[in-house]
Amino acid sequence: MTESAPVRLLVITGLSGAGRRTAGHALEDRGWFLIDNLPPSLLPSLIDVCRERGFSRVAVVLDVRSRSEFDQLPAAFAALADKQVVREVLFLEANDEAIVRRQESVRRPLPLQGSGRLLDGIHRERKLLGELRSMADLVIDTTSINIHQLNDRVAKAFAAEASAMRFTLMSFGFKNGVPIDADLVLDVRFLPNPHWVPALRPQTGLAKPVSSYVLGQPDAEPFVASVVSLVQLISTGYLREGKRHATVAVGCTGGKHRSTAIVEELAKRLTAAGLEIGVIHRDLGLE
Repeated sequence: MTESAPVRLLVITGLSGAGRRTAGHALEDRGWFLIDNLPPSLLPSLIDVCRERGFSRVAVVLDVRSRSEFDQLPAAFAALADKQVVREVLFLEANDEAIVRRQESVRRPLPLQGSGRLLDGIHRERKLLGELRSMADLVIDTTSINIHQLNDRVAKAFAAEASAMRFTLMSFGFKNGVPIDADLVLDVRFLPNPHWVPALRPQTGLAKPVSSYVLGQPDAEPFVASVVSLVQLISTGYLREGKRHATVAVGCTGGKHRSTAIVEELAKRLTAAGLEIGVIHRDLGLE
């Protein structure tokens, strides 16, 4: 690697117990150079070393344990601007119940728990990391996914070149809660529900009869065409602002029929338009 060659730096951070190290190992298994628990102030020096050794893709797991460490981040990120670095931030989180369950299983206190309750430590950590979450390129909620699903999602999200914009299209059911890691949430409950058609009820939006029923509704085509145009528009803006990952969530009542069919159609059209697209059907199989 030459002195001026860019280094792709992925900062992996988020709540304790949300899967930071699982995400890091997923990338390490795919050729990324991984550093675990590096103080933020050492990021600029790390880039110099990686460039000398020819490492072009570097993932750093940041465990921000104190206010002083967190306050180092803006200066560290600013120093990277002069080092030909393409910086991305992956933020992992989960709900309180999931974090408590995971921490109790490993029998370790949270970094910010102190002498208080486990929930107190979780809430302090959420507050401390709020600003970092807002600047993340990609937020993944790991509440309801296992380590294999997290591994797969991280690997797919960062498989594309750093210059490419990648969208994750997610179907979900409103009855199971709105995805907290979505950048854009769309509601397709205005379309007739195949649940009320006896022959279609047992099938999913992945089946041709259900897909044809949903996409054959008069309002379906204008909706899909409008979303395709919207995603293409915001793709250009996101890249201009340095954001390379976005999640578009499409919801219906249960996440089985309408949202699944619409997401599959959107994925087909956006892929044909040249965008990097990943698909997740969050609630399929929960009914």
